[in-house]
Amino acid sequence: MAREQPCPYRIVDDFGGAFAMGCFAGCIFYFFRGMYFSPKNERFYGGIQLLKRRSPVLGGSFALWGGLFSMTDCALIHLRQKEDWINPVLAGTFTGGFLAVRAGWRIAARNAIFGGLILGMIQLVEVYMIKSQMKREMQMQQEMKQQQLEMLNDQLAQQQRNQGRVRGRG
Repeated sequence: MAREQPCPYRIVDDFGGAFAMGCFAGCIFYFFRGMYFSPKNERFYGGIQLLKRRSPVLGGSFALWGGLFSMTDCALIHLRQKEDWINPVLAGTFTGGFLAVRAGWRIAARNAIFGGLILGMIQLVEVYMIKSQMKREMQMQQEMKQQQLEMLNDQLAQQQRNQGRVRGRG
């Protein structure tokens, strides 16, 4: 699975992208949550206050997960010397476990399994999408070849008819 950037740049890119995604999601979620829990006359102000207070925290959590995932993925690519669907699954497993280590080994193991399962499902969907896209492209290529073959046969038949007319006149 080809990625856009090589590993050192991918890590920085994923940190920033995950932070932005977390902040954006946090803005929406915490704004509405702040509005819901604020007094009736101060709903908009309450939403803005909670958004400013909690959105960067969620962005930081997303950035931590995304960055740790990218570092683990790049380490696995370097160790295994290949980039396939197994690396993200293992990286998700390690990331889920690393982030939960402070809560104890049982919770870390549970989170590691959960992270691996989630990334495994994502990779299965990605592999299925790639295979179905390749199948559609192959069908389109076959149809195009068939159309080209029919056009060539029509042109050949037209040329043979034209040659027959020329010979018939002479």
